[in-house]
Amino acid sequence: MNDTRIIIPGGAGLVGQNLVARLKQRGYTNLVVLDKHRANIEVLKGVHPDITVEYADLAEPGDWSHHFKDAEVVAMLQAQIGGPTIEPFIRNNITSTRNVLDAIKRYDVPYTVHISSSVVNSVGDDFYTQTKREQEEIVMASGINCVVLRPTLMFGWFDRKHLGWLSRFMQRVPVFPIPGSGRYMRQPLYAGDFCNVIISCIESRISGQGYNITGLERVDYIDIIRQIKRATHARCAIVRIPYGLFAVLLKIYAVFDKNPPFTAAQLKALTAGDEFEVIDWEGIFHIKATPFSKAVDETFNDPVYSPIALQF
Repeated sequence: MNDTRIIIPGGAGLVGQNLVARLKQRGYTNLVVLDKHRANIEVLKGVHPDITVEYADLAEPGDWSHHFKDAEVVAMLQAQIGGPTIEPFIRNNITSTRNVLDAIKRYDVPYTVHISSSVVNSVGDDFYTQTKREQEEIVMASGINCVVLRPTLMFGWFDRKHLGWLSRFMQRVPVFPIPGSGRYMRQPLYAGDFCNVIISCIESRISGQGYNITGLERVDYIDIIRQIKRATHARCAIVRIPYGLFAVLLKIYAVFDKNPPFTAAQLKALTAGDEFEVIDWEGIFHIKATPFSKAVDETFNDPVYSPIALQF
């Protein structure tokens, strides 16, 4: 048993749910998750009733900050990922970060792991990219003892977007559309591996710089879709359609869904041609990456966690 007090702001999302599961597997018991997504909070409570999970809007100062008293580690995960307007990104990526940093300083928490994103090095220029860049700058300039991790596109247990949404969509339709050629290189990162990197940071207290945590395998988007189809035994046909038509369909969908799972901006990012730096994070953090095909199988076929999907 390990009684290290770890605070996880934004811990009811994809990374947080995976991180809690793996921290508990390693014997950590004193975990506190702060989040404002009520449905996903209930999912976390249902799976892990033995940890502290509290509703908290981190963009608002409040009583939630008292949880930082006597904490040894903060794993800062809160983030706005998608949305049609910039306001939620500012609120959840910038304002919440300033408030969490205030709590870290007030209670003199000795170590923080900040989860940034590979998009800070991207050619993209959407709301997410802009605010994640600013968020990282705020953290690095804060003076706290921290490490910054910049993951690429992630997938794994509890995935409500990205590969998780694609798999559920695949199960519902007879035809799965692929924009253009589908040959858009991705470097997908298994959330399980990324959580092991976070845990390695917590245990080694490595600090003072940022690390680009990139999936080690380069996989084209269309091949990712084929791997998902194989793992889930979906029967849909995979069909390429013109890029322009695909973008128009996304824009039409966004008219009827104010929180679409995949947007025209994300399509643009998908095809932007980014290739992210690959460092020896296996050697730096002393862990072994999971092969992509095995990670996809674990994601969609785990008897405990695969059936659980978070809400948007």
